[in-house]
Amino acid sequence: MKIQKKTNAGADSGRRAFSIAGTIVAAVCIAIYLFALVQAAIRIYFNIDERKITADNEFTYISNMALSAGSQSFMDDHFIQIINNALSSSRCIEALIITGPDGEYAFEHRQGYAVTWVNNSPRFINRIQFSKQIFHRPLPIASLRNVNISAVATAFDFIEFTKILKETLVLILVGFALAFFTMLTKLLAGKPQMNSPSAAQDDYEPLDDPFEESSGPSGLYSPRSNLGWEEYTKERLDSELHRCASTEQDLTLIFMEFLVQIDDDQYKQAAEEAVSSFTSKDLLFEKGRNGISVIYPGLNLEAGIAKSQKFRQRIIEEFFSGNTDKDCLCIGLSSRSGRLLNADRLILEASEALNRAIADPDTSIIAFKSNLEKYRNFISRKN
Repeated sequence: MKIQKKTNAGADSGRRAFSIAGTIVAAVCIAIYLFALVQAAIRIYFNIDERKITADNEFTYISNMALSAGSQSFMDDHFIQIINNALSSSRCIEALIITGPDGEYAFEHRQGYAVTWVNNSPRFINRIQFSKQIFHRPLPIASLRNVNISAVATAFDFIEFTKILKETLVLILVGFALAFFTMLTKLLAGKPQMNSPSAAQDDYEPLDDPFEESSGPSGLYSPRSNLGWEEYTKERLDSELHRCASTEQDLTLIFMEFLVQIDDDQYKQAAEEAVSSFTSKDLLFEKGRNGISVIYPGLNLEAGIAKSQKFRQRIIEEFFSGNTDKDCLCIGLSSRSGRLLNADRLILEASEALNRAIADPDTSIIAFKSNLEKYRNFISRKN
């Protein structure tokens, strides 16, 4: 009789443990589904917003090309070739209509896809995938009157949309798989076992919990430094880049890393110094074990270098007794510099600058300086 009582107590304890585990897994699955939907919505929104900015810049560029070419000769073979080349290199502009004193002329990526002809006049086709932005501009060409250029642009990047949907589907499938295996485990664990002394003894063994506490971000700031979690850096940088591009502001990204070992108290103090030396706390993030990332909107590269030098000198005086050894702290920078680029590209540039600063025996601060003209040529070739 004593053995039978022990078995029942152990079974009840096991059922309670699986019930708690099942609740935790259910909460995790719900969090996964919500995260999948929210991140998909945010990424799609930013993609559409980015294409609006890109389309506007492309239309301005094509209009300037048309004005320059039309000032020399209008609607000859040379002018038509320039417009076709400019249109073929664009990512978002789908078609153009140029109105001149002698008629209207249409230029398309794909013949008949974006333009239809009504009474010998070209008109843009109203498609759901086309942006509702209005692209229209007069071309003040000398000796010619009523010369205008209009355009229609695609609102969606279907390749990027497909990528986002695939990754969202993977996240949802992960949630389904986790829920399925949890249910399967509960069903297998709930099967009745033979009532024997050995089984009763097993019930008194501690139950190993297969679910460990997540070491991922919790809340806005890391308790170790009071800075943002490193995992949030890319998402916030993408958001700030979009905002600065829409207002034509510069933005500088600063990566710094201590090459000597510092404890958590020193790291937290360095983080506080970074907050007071650079920008608001919500734009500073942890970077690895001994690094800090700074997103600084409205700051150009030269000003970023100056602030980094002052910060490094301050840290050396407070932490390393004025030791000028470059291995104390190295810093790498890069900036938007009038370019339309995403967070991955700017992170790559700043990381490369930091790596070079670490490897260079003579300097501790290196900035990645882009050539805007070469960058635009690179983007044109890439497209």
